[in-house]
Amino acid sequence: MGVSHDDAQRSAREHLLLHFTKHAAAYAADRELLVLERGEGPYVFDTRGRRYVDALSSLFCAQLGYSYGEEMSAAIAQQLRTLAFNTNWGTAHPAAIELAEQLAERAPGDLDHVFFTSGGSESVEAAWKIVREHYLALGQPQRTKAIARRTAYHGVTLGALSFTGVASMKEPFGPPPIEVTHVSNTNAYRAPEGDDADALRERLLRELRDAIAAAGPDEVAMIVAEPVQNAGGCLVPPPGYWRGLREIADEHGILLVADAVICGFGRLGNWLGIEHEEVVPDLVTTAKGITSAYAPMGAVFVRAPVAETLMRPGVTLRHGITFGGHPLAAVVAAKNVEIFERDGVLQHVRATEPHLAARMAELRALPIVGDVRGRGFFWAVELVRDADGTRFAADERDELLRRYMPARLLEAGLIARADDRGDSVVQIAPPLISDAAVLDEIVDGLGAVLSDAGAHMGVG
Repeated sequence: MGVSHDDAQRSAREHLLLHFTKHAAAYAADRELLVLERGEGPYVFDTRGRRYVDALSSLFCAQLGYSYGEEMSAAIAQQLRTLAFNTNWGTAHPAAIELAEQLAERAPGDLDHVFFTSGGSESVEAAWKIVREHYLALGQPQRTKAIARRTAYHGVTLGALSFTGVASMKEPFGPPPIEVTHVSNTNAYRAPEGDDADALRERLLRELRDAIAAAGPDEVAMIVAEPVQNAGGCLVPPPGYWRGLREIADEHGILLVADAVICGFGRLGNWLGIEHEEVVPDLVTTAKGITSAYAPMGAVFVRAPVAETLMRPGVTLRHGITFGGHPLAAVVAAKNVEIFERDGVLQHVRATEPHLAARMAELRALPIVGDVRGRGFFWAVELVRDADGTRFAADERDELLRRYMPARLLEAGLIARADDRGDSVVQIAPPLISDAAVLDEIVDGLGAVLSDAGAHMGVG
């Protein structure tokens, strides 16, 4: 970085606005901002030289960890020697064309067209506009509504924010531009059906049918859901849930969108995070892991029948992003795919998942842990006040998740996420290159932190 630890702290306070941050607290005189300056494998190092396991993959992005910089740099340097930049607005360049083909070949079913963006919110926003253009081309302009799920996070640009089911993120910015009905998410731990997954699935699908009926079946354009929902803490759907979504969407002529911004590119052990459901959505939104965070990029995968309507004479796709499919990001994404296959990254996640799942399950023995859930390299523990699963009160959540846990995790050498957009949870999402020893380091550290947190909160 070229500046000292103290200079970095001072300069940040004076000049840097942070994302999703209470600045008065982050920049308080008695606190230090975590400033990371280098990484190696699954580890990152701050400006004091302290090492942490990046158990969150830098917000679900750094799939390959931090040791592939030379390969990525070589790909970028080669591209810079040929063409530094061109848009995909009515023109194209080889890097974007070749990447689109590579991604389409690896996507399930006929998801064989790709629209590039610069990130996740942009991908969700682009998906909505593609959906709208599709229905306009079909002569169904009345389809202006959507169905999403409560607590789900789909982005914070104003269009994508419409789908996000977290009221505190939406209310300050006025009425959303898209009419969205939010239905229940798939938190089985809090479900009245208990361990009856079939009953849970049927209730959720029945609620979806009722929501579509209330909105007007011929007015709903899109159903959007994550393969495993992030906000709320790695909410895994019951078996057959996605098949039910597909059937209901087809029944009413609605497009089904899988938001795989977090779940895609290996996080669940496959390319798009949806393959294990044996369902092909009409669109899939991605970002984050598409480049393993070595460059900013996103993409929307589009099924052939939807893309076909955009190809009709006179139809214009009225959406574009200047840097969507940037040549440098495209070659990084292509290199990312190459490394995934060369190094067997997807196979490693699938082979190692049982070990991580077993280790995470051990945390259920802690009094503060009510539930452990997840899939692949994407896991959460739900924190509770007692054996009955009592939720923490608002002031307790502030103490536990905002004051105690962040500092204690860093003290333990862990970067993880304490969150309460739904219930109180701590999430991990390790780099996909993490071996069993690194995963053990993460779970052992998390266990120690949670044990201390239980004592701190008087749980036991």
